[in-house]
Amino acid sequence: MRVTVWGINYHPEVTGIAPYNAALCQHLIGRGHQVRMVTSFCYYPAWKKLESDRGRWFRTDIMNGVPVHRCWHYVPRQASTLKRIVHEGTFVLTSFLRLLTLPRPDVLVVVSPPLLLGAAAWIYSQLRGVPFVFHVQDLQPDAALGLGMLKPSFFTRMLYRLEDFAYRKAARVSGISLGMLDAYGRKGVPASKRVLFPNGTSIPSPESFPKRGGFRARHGLSADEFLAVYSGNLGVKQGLEVLLDASAQLEGQGIRLVICGDGARRVALEEAVEQRGLRGVTLMPLQPQTHYQEMLIDADVCLITQQAGAGAAFFPSKLLATLAYGRPVLAVADENSELTKALRIGGFGIAVAPDSPDRVAEALRWMAQDRSRCVGFGRAGREFVSQFDFQRVQSDFERVLAEVAGERLKQPKTTVP
Repeated sequence: MRVTVWGINYHPEVTGIAPYNAALCQHLIGRGHQVRMVTSFCYYPAWKKLESDRGRWFRTDIMNGVPVHRCWHYVPRQASTLKRIVHEGTFVLTSFLRLLTLPRPDVLVVVSPPLLLGAAAWIYSQLRGVPFVFHVQDLQPDAALGLGMLKPSFFTRMLYRLEDFAYRKAARVSGISLGMLDAYGRKGVPASKRVLFPNGTSIPSPESFPKRGGFRARHGLSADEFLAVYSGNLGVKQGLEVLLDASAQLEGQGIRLVICGDGARRVALEEAVEQRGLRGVTLMPLQPQTHYQEMLIDADVCLITQQAGAGAAFFPSKLLATLAYGRPVLAVADENSELTKALRIGGFGIAVAPDSPDRVAEALRWMAQDRSRCVGFGRAGREFVSQFDFQRVQSDFERVLAEVAGERLKQPKTTVP
């Protein structure tokens, strides 16, 4: 089967959608399929291209056997609504032109956002006779309205029309959570077209975990401090200011907050920490993979935050790695969010409402005083996350792609004793 994946993010970006696009490509190529990736030059989450990539229009890299066709796009220094439109629009244009020069696949996987890729995929499908699967990582219009980034208007109505058009023209519409599939149903997508394709994770055995203490020693953090860690994108959707407000109430109580990442709000967070003199907050850049794993092991609790109004539109992928390493979770999210729903089902932590720094501080105090309960949350998380094992979710999606392409999958070889 010949598969082309079309999306704006790819390895070596380490947060957001990129790792999951890479995992899909590598699974498919490992199964003997011909795979291509059409994507941008790396920019996320710092919203800044590498110096070596600036001014480049196109380049093809071979990454773990996958041809990765990179295309120029505009990356703003400050991502306003208008600049985001230009950012996504330029990628759709240049990548569409690049796609036309590549061999015809049997099936096209389109990863949204950008939402406009759905319309572009339909044009491509008409020109080349290729069915496409529209895979949604983020319900973009719903999220923008929920966060107050956009108000109901002619523009938002156009966004919903684009969304509806993509759903109607795609052979399948996949999403990363059951809540997203429910949303598709409300938007008129028939059940026969809806596909669950959650973001997966590798689930290491406890024997392979790094030894505790390495991350703390490297950064001069006390072994006695209760370490609460946030790692990932520092953007508007995350609502990270609530953590700073909570930390201000926890000064001198032996609770250390580590915010590790990059993104549009990083500078503002750095300025706030300095201006408020928050000695219990440490800001760090994104960590290399081995250091990230050591950070998870040394964390007493992992923090996952969402701005009020955003949680029903997306599912935070960082949750899975957190659970795979047996870490308890403090979720700051709406009660109807996908994150809170998962936490209630899995029993792997505590959820508090956004914009409630008092409750965040109270939850951290309680967890610091009852660390044995945190261990129990971690065990529950390991059990819950087993359903998201990479091999399982990628194999399920592979079968969907084969069905759309009209091909019969090769069965794994078995050894007869």
